[in-house]
Amino acid sequence: MEQENTFRTKSGFCQILSEKIILTRDGAVGKFSEFFVGDKISRILVIYSIIVLFLFFFAFKAFQENKIATFLFNGSFVIYLLFKIKQSLNFSATPIIERNKIKEVKFYDAKFGATRSRFEVIFEDEKGNLKTRLILLPGLLDNGESETKKALQIMKAEKLL
Repeated sequence: MEQENTFRTKSGFCQILSEKIILTRDGAVGKFSEFFVGDKISRILVIYSIIVLFLFFFAFKAFQENKIATFLFNGSFVIYLLFKIKQSLNFSATPIIERNKIKEVKFYDAKFGATRSRFEVIFEDEKGNLKTRLILLPGLLDNGESETKKALQIMKAEKLL
């Protein structure tokens, strides 16, 4: 019976239970994300911050050498990454979300060739802070349309959407 409330995600499975949502990682993509992200988003933000520092150094060096195109490219990428890091501070990689802590669930459909379908689960963490957990669904090459339909049906049946 619980198997009916399980759908595939980009890196594993999502199981909707009566008290909680459990996200598991499976396969190569799941192992990769488990290694780099773990249960907290801070590891990936540290990696992005290191990239920002390197790009800032190269932008500064290009500015000193009057290489304006390189400076503008690296500088704009630094600004973009800083914006994305700030945006990601409220994200979470927690594998278990208590249903009574969920404030809202949003669905975003895929933009062909650009993004994949996803759910954004806004919930309250153990410290009382609002966090967002992204549940990325399989992509176009991985039977994404049918998996998205299945996930939508489950989320609607469980009254999360």
